[in-house]
Amino acid sequence: MNVQNIMTNLEAKHPGESEYLQAVREVLESIEEVYNKHPEFEKAKIVERLVEPDRIFTFRVTWVDRNGEVQTNLGYRVQYNAALGAYKGGLRFHPKVNVSMLKFLGFEQIFKNSLTMLPLGGGKGGSDFDPVGKTDEEIMRFCQAFMYELWRNIGPDQDSPAGDVGVGGREIGYMYGMYKKLAREHSTGALTGKSYGWGGSLIRPEATGFGAIYYVERMVKEKGDKMEGKRIALSGFGNVAWGAAIKASELGAKVVAISGPDGVCEIADGITKEMIDYMLDMRASNRNKVQDMADKFPGKAKFTAGKKAWSVKCDIACPCAFQNEMAEEDAKELIANGVKYVAEVSNMGCQPGAIATLQGAKIPFGPGKAVNAGGVATSGLEICQNAEHRNWTAEEVDKNLHTIMNNIYDMCVEYGKQADGTINYVKGANIAGFMRVAKAMLAQGII
Repeated sequence: MNVQNIMTNLEAKHPGESEYLQAVREVLESIEEVYNKHPEFEKAKIVERLVEPDRIFTFRVTWVDRNGEVQTNLGYRVQYNAALGAYKGGLRFHPKVNVSMLKFLGFEQIFKNSLTMLPLGGGKGGSDFDPVGKTDEEIMRFCQAFMYELWRNIGPDQDSPAGDVGVGGREIGYMYGMYKKLAREHSTGALTGKSYGWGGSLIRPEATGFGAIYYVERMVKEKGDKMEGKRIALSGFGNVAWGAAIKASELGAKVVAISGPDGVCEIADGITKEMIDYMLDMRASNRNKVQDMADKFPGKAKFTAGKKAWSVKCDIACPCAFQNEMAEEDAKELIANGVKYVAEVSNMGCQPGAIATLQGAKIPFGPGKAVNAGGVATSGLEICQNAEHRNWTAEEVDKNLHTIMNNIYDMCVEYGKQADGTINYVKGANIAGFMRVAKAMLAQGII
């Protein structure tokens, strides 16, 4: 495999798809050495097949707003690779959603799902619909219209979407309600992230954040360190940051910053349970303003407009919001402020320059496809519970999640251990995820 030749061909075939091309390059550069030791992979053209989605659905979504005006958005579903099992990946509602973004997310999802060791293929979807400022009724109407167009192409053994940015339990509920009406199927894993009591799993809303902190805890222990007292900066304040804040606090760490598009809230004494609970209200308000935390808890949270979470001194930094949210200059600011560990909780949350800067400074860096795999892992566990027509206890789910995250960490160390004894977690995650998919593709023939 010649990475540059493959990338040149992809750039010509898919011009302007920057996020997708960035994700592919990162993986190919990580696996090149291992791949070239397997001539059977080259003969079967594993990489050339892997980098292209199996199919992409694009559809119009028409709905009526609160003023009776007809609105039209675009909807998408990218089904990427089913070598390991049915397609699995979230739905993102955000005005910047486009094919490039969803291809990058779906491509990353292949390896993330592979790392969980569950029988899940890669997928992703969403719409350029913006939920910010919409009423509950408008969101319901949009979700129903979106699912009306998608429902024939999903199912527990075909493709199982979940939530992502802009899609939480409320949105999943509206979409699942429409799916059940159209498909006449009940209590299935056709969508995951459902509420508990009608097919959802306990721990699922918290799972991405919980799993991320379990992974970070292992990174910390790897250095002979401990979580107690560590100062953690989180970007975002949605479900992912919320779950991370809960688990970090349980482990004795202090969340000292959360951020939003409007700026950052510094919480010098560490986030409290009341503040963590309020994060749910902030998410549900559709205002997308982190300043609300400072307004609710004056004297405990200090808001600074236009600043990122990385401006706050911390020991551990966790991007939890959006792709490429941490730039090279942010990484340099973190290093100057004494950061000891960085873990991507958002998908591809760090730009290549930021990753190179952190790794160059010998800061342990955990990549998103490993760190945030707890969300899809627990979605997989939700599908298992639906198939059994029962719910597991919170303890059962959390135990399985913790085991999966420990196994993922161990695989990253196995494939990422360097000659000098350091661990390249990016390389480890990419190789571990790729090898399982490649072997399955090889075994199943040229299809």
